[in-house]
Amino acid sequence: MKKIIPYFLLPIFILCFSACNNKSNKQEKKETIVKDSVDSAGVQRMQESKSEQIVKLKGKSYHIALHRLACDSLTRVKTEAGDWFLDNKISLQITLDNGTKVFSRTFTKKSFASIVPDDFLSKSILEGMVFDKIVDNKFSFAASVCYPQTDLYFPMQITISSDGSVSMAKEELMEEAYSDSEDKD
Repeated sequence: MKKIIPYFLLPIFILCFSACNNKSNKQEKKETIVKDSVDSAGVQRMQESKSEQIVKLKGKSYHIALHRLACDSLTRVKTEAGDWFLDNKISLQITLDNGTKVFSRTFTKKSFASIVPDDFLSKSILEGMVFDKIVDNKFSFAASVCYPQTDLYFPMQITISSDGSVSMAKEELMEEAYSDSEDKD
C-alpha cells in the first residue's frame, strides 16, 4: 500500500506544476501586448479600433463604420511628462443597404480647429468618435480631442444629415450643465 501512494501523488504534483507554469505564460503575453503600443523610438500609440452598426432613419437602414488608426504622418504630441504620442485619424463612412455612400470622411484633430482652442489642440490628440443617437432626423456622433493619458478632453458633437451635410459644435459637459442649473436655483 505504501508503494502505491507515491504513484497517485506524482500525477497530482505534475498537474499542479503545469497549471502554475501556464499562468506565468499568460502574464507574459499580456505584458507583450502592452509593450506593442510603444514603438522603437519610444512613441506611444493608441490601439486601432473599428466599430460597425446598422441604424434606422426615416424607414431606411444605414450602415455606420468608424475606424480609428494611429497615423505616422500626423504631428506627434509631447506630454508634460515628456512622453511622445502619435496622433490618430478616424474614418467615418455611412452607407445605405444597397451600398450607396451617404457620407465618407477622415477626421483628424485639425478637422475641429474651428471649435477647439489652438492652445488645447496643440497639446492634444484625436481620441475617439462614436455614434450617439438620431436627433432631428440626423446622425449624431460624439467625438473628443484629449491630452494623452489624462482626463482633460474637449467633447464635440458632429451631426450629419441623410444627404451628407455636416455640422460640428462643442458638446456641453455634464459638469457645466449641473453648475448652470445650480446657479439658477
